[in-house]
Amino acid sequence: MFFKMSTPCPCGLPHSYEDCCGRYTCGRISAPTAEALMRSRYVAYTLRLEPYLLATWHPDTRPVALNLDTGPQPKWLGLQVKRHRQIDETHAEVEFVARCKTGGRAHRIHETSQFKYEGGCWYYLDGEVLEA
Repeated sequence: MFFKMSTPCPCGLPHSYEDCCGRYTCGRISAPTAEALMRSRYVAYTLRLEPYLLATWHPDTRPVALNLDTGPQPKWLGLQVKRHRQIDETHAEVEFVARCKTGGRAHRIHETSQFKYEGGCWYYLDGEVLEA
């Protein structure tokens, strides 16, 4: 998928994609916080960057594939980070709401995601979907 680096970042922060999540999804540097990783993973879903999503998923919980190019693709509409909590030096959680539209129907994904810092990088562990 083609995406201009100067376009506003889909994560919702007031920066260009290049200056915000693009530096993580393009592999220039690792996300410095669990929130930055979560935002960059949202952007990776919007751009269907499956290799980045798998690389930032902790090996203990990582699926073999996500198959982002099969079936109807959601149109991602926005992200709201509700809270970010550092649990200890190597664990954090981020609560967020992501909005999308699939097949003409709007959806809201409200989740609390768990992250682990290991080997100098943050990784997504898993998430609990909350009631909308």
